Amino acid sequence: MTSPTIHRVTTLDLAVKQMAWPFAEERRVDIAAHFAEKQRERPQMWNGRILLGRDPVFTDDHFAATYFETDFASFLAWRDWGFPDKAVFNGFGMGALRTSDGAFVMGVMGQHTANAGRIYFPSGTPDLDDVRDGRLDIPGSVVREIEEETGLVAADYHAEAHWHCVVTAAAIALIRIIDVDVPADAIRARIEANLSAQAEPELSGVHLVRGTCDLTPTMPRFVTAFVEQQFASI
Repeated sequence: MTSPTIHRVTTLDLAVKQMAWPFAEERRVDIAAHFAEKQRERPQMWNGRILLGRDPVFTDDHFAATYFETDFASFLAWRDWGFPDKAVFNGFGMGALRTSDGAFVMGVMGQHTANAGRIYFPSGTPDLDDVRDGRLDIPGSVVREIEEETGLVAADYHAEAHWHCVVTAAAIALIRIIDVDVPADAIRARIEANLSAQAEPELSGVHLVRGTCDLTPTMPRFVTAFVEQQFASI
């Protein structure tokens, strides 16, 4: 397996265009059957509209790509079947919450979600709510996901200007460090209080990473690669 590559950029140029996805069209019957099976396992799973990427290009401190609309069922089948269309990638924003005492804060995904038990930063596959004037607004997506998952709003933190784009086989995680001027234990308590007030929170818990010893196999490789790089630079 190829090791992740990390690009540090300051500019994102992500166009959203209408285009057909041959994989989704040619495998429609199989995709529908696969999604029906997944819904039986997790009835609350919803087949909404999401955005996937094509044609990624890194130039100096600039990242450009084209995104297109598809349904979640097609994305899920593509993911679960080993990413058969290699021209497509899942490109999403992540907010790497970092506390005043240097810990990273991650969430444990709830059992009713498509990524049950996985641990990673606040994030989400882009959808139509993230489109602004024909462009994908990844910074806005990160702000929205942080608020939905943790209760923190933009006034609670400072976002660094640049992005760490972690490229793996079928994903590009666009990670922005989000500094919170609160110690790790206090921010964990605040997030847990927010989760307890929700009828059905997306997260089932909070995981603190104070060093590489706190990384676990339930974290995606793009997350552990980013964290390893951060602690190596200290």
